[in-house]
Amino acid sequence: MKFSLQALLAVLALSILAHPVLSQQVVLSQSNASGIYKAGESIKVSVQVRGAEADSIQIKMNRNYSNSASWQTIPTPVGKKVLFEGSFSKPASGVFHVRIGDEISTSGFIVEPDQIKPVTQRPKDFDAYWKAQKKALRDLPMEIESEWIDHIEAGFVCSDVELNCIGPKPARGYFAKPANADPATLPIVLYVHAAGVNGDWCLSKASTAIQYAKKGKGALAFDLNAHGMLNGQAQEYYDDLQEGELKNYWEIGAENLEKNYFRGMYLRLQRTLDFLCAQPEWDGKRIIIIGESQGGGQALAAAGMDDRVTAVVATVPAMCDFGRTLIGETGGWPNPYSFEKDREKMLDTYPYFDVAHLLKGCKATLVTEIGLIDYTCPAFGIYAAINQAKGKKLTLVTPYRSHHLDQKEFQKQWEEKIYKPKMEFINAFLR
Repeated sequence: MKFSLQALLAVLALSILAHPVLSQQVVLSQSNASGIYKAGESIKVSVQVRGAEADSIQIKMNRNYSNSASWQTIPTPVGKKVLFEGSFSKPASGVFHVRIGDEISTSGFIVEPDQIKPVTQRPKDFDAYWKAQKKALRDLPMEIESEWIDHIEAGFVCSDVELNCIGPKPARGYFAKPANADPATLPIVLYVHAAGVNGDWCLSKASTAIQYAKKGKGALAFDLNAHGMLNGQAQEYYDDLQEGELKNYWEIGAENLEKNYFRGMYLRLQRTLDFLCAQPEWDGKRIIIIGESQGGGQALAAAGMDDRVTAVVATVPAMCDFGRTLIGETGGWPNPYSFEKDREKMLDTYPYFDVAHLLKGCKATLVTEIGLIDYTCPAFGIYAAINQAKGKKLTLVTPYRSHHLDQKEFQKQWEEKIYKPKMEFINAFLR
């Protein structure tokens, strides 16, 4: 692969940089600015209120992503006030919220994240199950339907591709590449999408495939939609799916191993990788998968399922350590053990689709962004998952990010310290 260890270490170094959580009136600060602590290390979280006329403020601290704390009212402090001081002997986390009127500032910490393990046990037949699933998929002769997309940038070709699958839906997306690449010269880029059905962020686009096909000296780029939907349809088509067949899709087959929605989603990933690896232009070495939230979970799952994958860039990934709900925390999205369904049946189903089990022994390089105040895809679950992998890990952590970058005062800092290193990694990998 064409990226250097020095470049990786440079990205890793940036991951430890953070600053106090600053808003118009509230400054939240920690004794360790990264928000990451060792067992026994002293943790001090303080707040300073500037220029507020209110007589009181409200505070709360949630531990271990339980999201169970209540707001408490205290007098507006004069100068810096310590909200928490202590240490932990084992993995732990805290999320602090300070509210003045409509303004809320939030900061989080985590202790010994590299020691976090999945809550549920990996099924004894886990590997056998997925071996059988992939065999059944590959026993189905691949049928490819492809429609060329006109008016594409000169020097590139792009097509709307459908691949049959046992999923039961086909894999569908846009496939782009340089028009006249030599055999065995190009890396593979697979781009996958966040949760949803009818939003713009859920839809595959030819422009996205072309964007990645242009990187470096060219790439085999595939923008895969998560659901096997038709591409390029009128908005009404996606709205109907959202309200009909795919409404609350994440609950489909919650109690049934063979009908679980994530089985089909993961098999579509595998089918797409098999298609891409069969292209004569693939260099036989480089495959990178890129995604955010549900897409990040898909990217990690694919790396765990297919050892041909060499790198993943996963932003706040979902589907990591579902079982944390069972111990009073918040499981990785979609947090299935909170569903009003038969928990025992779900316990016989969801461990097979948990990224924390799929990643066991994975040797791909994992570049993972984690927000320490994210309750949708909590840091505990993400660490539990990536800790199972054996390859290089570049973990970019922010004490101020929830599932989205809601605290917009940190936009520039995030772009410089988090987004830029991720893009530098992708560009170096594809160079």
